Amino acid sequence: MSAPNKSYDPVEVEALKPEAIERMRDQALAAIAAAADLDALTHVKTAHTGGTSPLALANREIGALPPHAKADAGKRVGQARGAVNQALAARQTELEAERDARVLAEETVDVTLPYDRRPAGARHPLTTLSDRIEDIFVAMGYEVAEGPEIEAEWFNFDALNFPPDHPARGPQDTFFVQDTEDPAALEESGVVLRTHTSPVQVRSLVTRDLPVYVICPGRVYRPDALDATHTPVFHQVELLAVDEGLTMADLKGTLDHMVVSLFGEGMTTRLRPNHFPFTEPSAEMDMLCYVCRGESVGNPDRPCRTCASEGWIELGGCGMVNPKVLIACGVDPEKYSGFAFGFGIERMLMFRHNVEDMRDIVEGDVRFTLPFGMEI
Repeated sequence: MSAPNKSYDPVEVEALKPEAIERMRDQALAAIAAAADLDALTHVKTAHTGGTSPLALANREIGALPPHAKADAGKRVGQARGAVNQALAARQTELEAERDARVLAEETVDVTLPYDRRPAGARHPLTTLSDRIEDIFVAMGYEVAEGPEIEAEWFNFDALNFPPDHPARGPQDTFFVQDTEDPAALEESGVVLRTHTSPVQVRSLVTRDLPVYVICPGRVYRPDALDATHTPVFHQVELLAVDEGLTMADLKGTLDHMVVSLFGEGMTTRLRPNHFPFTEPSAEMDMLCYVCRGESVGNPDRPCRTCASEGWIELGGCGMVNPKVLIACGVDPEKYSGFAFGFGIERMLMFRHNVEDMRDIVEGDVRFTLPFGMEI
C-alpha cells in the first residue's frame, strides 16, 4: 500500500497557478471596467462569476487537492473572486448613478409649462344659462317642451290672436320661408321662421292633456340688424301654465321665485300694464336692479349705470293667457285659466354678467366663452 503523496505541489495544476489566477482576475477586472452600461455589466458578471466562469472552474479544482494544499489554493482563488465581486459592485453603483443622471436630464419635466398643450374648452354661456333656467322650473314641476323652428303661420300667429293685418306679420318683422319659385308668393307661403317660442306653447296645449305646465326655450328669428343690442337670431324662453283657478298672483309668485333663483335673495319683480295679443290682461315684467337693489333711486351720491338709477330693469312680457288663445287650442276658458311669460336669454345673460355688446355673444370668439368655464 502506497503512502499519501505529501510532496504534491498544487501550483503544478495549471488552473491553480498564481499567474493563471491573476490572469483570470485581471481579465475580469478589465471586462468590468469596460462595461459601458448595466446591460453590458450583466453579461460581464455572468461570464466572470457564473458557474462556468474561469474562476469558478478553478475553484472546482481545489476539491481534488490533498487536504494540506487546499487552504493555500482556496485563499488565492477566494481573493481573486472577492476582488472581482467588489469591482462588480463598484461598477454597478457607478453605472446606476450615470443612468439616473441621464434619465433626469432626458426625462425632466418643466412644471411651469402648461400641463396640456390642448386648450381647455368651455360651454357657451347661453347653453349654461338656458340649462339653469330649465332646472329652476323643472324643480317646480314644469316640463321642457320643444318645437320646430320652421313654423306654420297658424301656430306662430293665428292661434296666438294675431290678426291678419298685425304689423308683426309683415316682412319687416318676420322671415317668410319661400316654398315656390315666385318671389311674389313669399308672404303667401304660410311658413315662417318662428319669431318667438310661443308656437311651442300652442302645440303643447293642442297635444297634451290638461293641466299643462311647460317651459319652452329655443332659437327664434327676426329681421333685425346685428348690433350691440340686437341680433337676427337669438334665444327666448317662455313659460305656460294652464290649470283651474290660476290667477295673476300665481304669475307674480312664479316670477319672484325665478329672479331669486337667478340673481339671489332679496330680488323681486313688478308688473306694468301693457298689451300683447296672446295675453289679457298683459304686463311688462321688471325686476329689481341686481346691482343697486333700488338704492340709487333719488340718490345722486350713488348713481347706477345698470338701471340708470331707476331701480328696475325691464325683463320681458307676461300676462294671463287670452281666452281666444285657449279657444283656438280647444281649451274651455270658462273652466281653465293660465298665465305665460317670456324673455330673451341673451338679455338675461347680459344682465347677469355685465356683457355690454351682444355681438360678443354670437361671434364665436373663445376668449368670450372661456371665462364662463364648464359649469354643468
